[in-house]
Amino acid sequence: MSHRHIDITLTVNGERITERVDARTTLVDFLRETLSLTGSHVGCEHGVCGACTVRVDGAIVRGCLMLAAQCDGARVETIEGLSDAGEMADLQKAFETRNALQCGFCTPGMLLTAQELLQSNPKASRDEIREHISGNYCRCTGYHAIVDAIESVAQSRGGK
Repeated sequence: MSHRHIDITLTVNGERITERVDARTTLVDFLRETLSLTGSHVGCEHGVCGACTVRVDGAIVRGCLMLAAQCDGARVETIEGLSDAGEMADLQKAFETRNALQCGFCTPGMLLTAQELLQSNPKASRDEIREHISGNYCRCTGYHAIVDAIESVAQSRGGK
C-alpha cells in the first residue's frame, strides 16, 4: 500500500520551510524527525500528557494530534525557537531557580503552557495556574515548584 505524500510550506521558528511529508505524519514527528527539533517530546501520543506541546499560529496545540500537513501555511514555534528568541527567559530561569524541573521531559510543554497563561492572564492565581497546567503531566516534581515558578514570574512581570 502506497502512502500519499504532500508538499507543505510553513514557517518554523521564523524560518520558511518546504518539505514533502507523508500525509499521516504528525506535527511532533515532523519537527523531531525531519527538522531535528527534539525539544518537543513524544509521550502518550493521545494528546493527554502535554509533552508534545508547540505553538501554531499563536495558540498552543498538541503536536501528536495535529498532522504536519495541517500546518501548511502556518507559523509553528517550538521550545527551541522561543528559547532562542528569549521570549520565556524569565520563565526558564524561574523553573531552574525554583527547582521546577527534574528529568526535563515535561518542561518544554510546561513552559509553553505557562507562557500562554501569563500572556492571557498575567494576574493568574495559584488555582488558575494549577488549572491551566493540568493538561501537562509531570511525574517528578509534584507540581508545587512549577506553580511557584510560574507565580513568581507573574509577580515579577507585574501581574500581581
